[in-house]
Amino acid sequence: MKAADAGQPVIETRGLTKHFGRVRALDGLDLSVGRGEVHGFLGPNGAGKSTTIRVLLGLARATAGEARVFGRDPWREASALHRRIATIPGDVALWPNLSGGETIDLLVRLRGGDATSAAYRSRRAELIDAFQFDPTKRARSYSKGNRQKVALIAAFAHPAELYVFDEPTSGLDPLMESVFTRQVGRIAADGGTVLLSSHILSEVEKLCTRISIVRAGRVVESGTLTELRHLTRTSFSFERAGAGGAMLTDAQLAGIPGVHDLALAEGRVSFTVDSDAVAGVLPALGALGVQGLQVAPPSLEELFLRHYGDVVPPAEAA
Repeated sequence: MKAADAGQPVIETRGLTKHFGRVRALDGLDLSVGRGEVHGFLGPNGAGKSTTIRVLLGLARATAGEARVFGRDPWREASALHRRIATIPGDVALWPNLSGGETIDLLVRLRGGDATSAAYRSRRAELIDAFQFDPTKRARSYSKGNRQKVALIAAFAHPAELYVFDEPTSGLDPLMESVFTRQVGRIAADGGTVLLSSHILSEVEKLCTRISIVRAGRVVESGTLTELRHLTRTSFSFERAGAGGAMLTDAQLAGIPGVHDLALAEGRVSFTVDSDAVAGVLPALGALGVQGLQVAPPSLEELFLRHYGDVVPPAEAA
């Protein structure tokens, strides 16, 4: 970390706009990523995530608005900033005649790393082993998953201040996804900052300290998962047979405060409660002597669908 950067967001955009002809890929996007965050950047294809990342990396010029990385303009100062950033695109293209190992070393050198140092060689070997990767083959022979491993190993082998990941586990099997998760955990423990764009909501839910949901080129929700959960409802379910086996009556169930969507099925009662009202529900359930109580906070998928539940999947739109 540089002293001049202390106290300011690592990434900050204000009113960021990007047009491609008549298409508004970004339409006033505001995003802030603080130092040490693992920040989830969510939205389906076409929401504006990849365009935002391209602007932040200096690969595309904003039409209007402002983007800053470490307080600097990524379009004008891309070369200097890239020495502080490790990035993984969703679709990795490699030099076909280089081996995987040669490509990893080249990518590290492009970021200013010393590919001959003992620390780098040791870290590189650990990652090659963890990702079960053969670095001797020519890149032209690699599958999508192996091309992704090249980018991942290069990103993790040399320390960076900011990691920008755009669908980083695309093409990886579940075992390799778990290796990626461990590496991001290591980055977070070391105080690194991560911007993670992913379609895998469980991955984001597991890794991220803050989340921004993007729709039509704008951030429509941002905060910690706990903060976002307070915007929706917590689910409760329990057996209708209470203590001693007596069935709870409709009047007893109706008396539980703050209940929404009350339903009875297969001998169980289920309902939802506004998340900020949960504390008032638990004493009431305790007084009823409910059995087999299950409480589930809203998942990230439910939070996501609050903003995208009206979107018809392409297969159903025809």
